[in-house]
Amino acid sequence: MIHKNTLLITAVLLSTVTAATAQNPETLFDNKCGICHVKTKPADMSSLMAPPLMGVMRHVKMKYPTKEQAVPFMVDYVLQPSKTKAVCMPQKIQRFGLMPSQKGNVTKTELEAITAWMYDNFPPADFKGGQGRGMGMKGKM
Repeated sequence: MIHKNTLLITAVLLSTVTAATAQNPETLFDNKCGICHVKTKPADMSSLMAPPLMGVMRHVKMKYPTKEQAVPFMVDYVLQPSKTKAVCMPQKIQRFGLMPSQKGNVTKTELEAITAWMYDNFPPADFKGGQGRGMGMKGKM
């Protein structure tokens, strides 16, 4: 009987920890978005599947400078991407293609948490995008 209780308690604790971890926005990003979008600038840019998060957020913040504007835009774009909505440079779409819709892969609630976390943390203050133009936005919004 003690063995069954121990297993039950362990299962409940594991499911609680898993549920709490799944709600962490950075963990959600890593699991849902990090497959394609990296959080740091890689040494080998030729291996990228999608633009790095720092560059993505630089362009999002240039077009949507407040969190109240940026989060709904990003949620909508991730679920229903289109060239007309894209804020990246056209050559990025040419290189990587249009982002595929993530409907069914991520919920709207998860996206709201992920994109709010993205807005708050990227690009870092010392980020220099493009041709050496610094666009670090952290702390400036």
